[in-house]
Amino acid sequence: MANTPAKPLIVTSWVLQIIAAVILGQTLFFKLTGAGETKALFDVLGAEPMGRYATAVMELIAVVLLLMPRTVVYGAMLSAGVISGAIMAHLTRLGVSIDPAALGDPRLEPLAGPSLFAMAVIVLVSSLGILAIRRASIPVVGPRLAGGGG
Repeated sequence: MANTPAKPLIVTSWVLQIIAAVILGQTLFFKLTGAGETKALFDVLGAEPMGRYATAVMELIAVVLLLMPRTVVYGAMLSAGVISGAIMAHLTRLGVSIDPAALGDPRLEPLAGPSLFAMAVIVLVSSLGILAIRRASIPVVGPRLAGGGG
């Protein structure tokens, strides 16, 4: 298997997969259970409740795909896409460091600070790392990225 990454890279990929899955799993739990601060966050974005539910479903699918060996690259692509939306929301509407007073919603107080943005960046970096390690498995472009010419 010429296109299979070396064992240390596979271990690194699994560490990144678990990191991304744990963060996504934790955040999707709050979205699906309708935590007040999560509802407030999506209110600020003008996407409550459907945006919250859609994001949670996509995160759940990404978590499952990340933890199944045959679907890791699909999970990494989906998580990178979903989390890119979260990062854009932070950069355009929420701020890197959430300020409940500036956003006009005291329900956001438990989310104050940069921790959500930091977690989003960690998921993005983890997802991109997984894709780099497993680039030969990426549909359509994988063989070219792996140097196989495809």
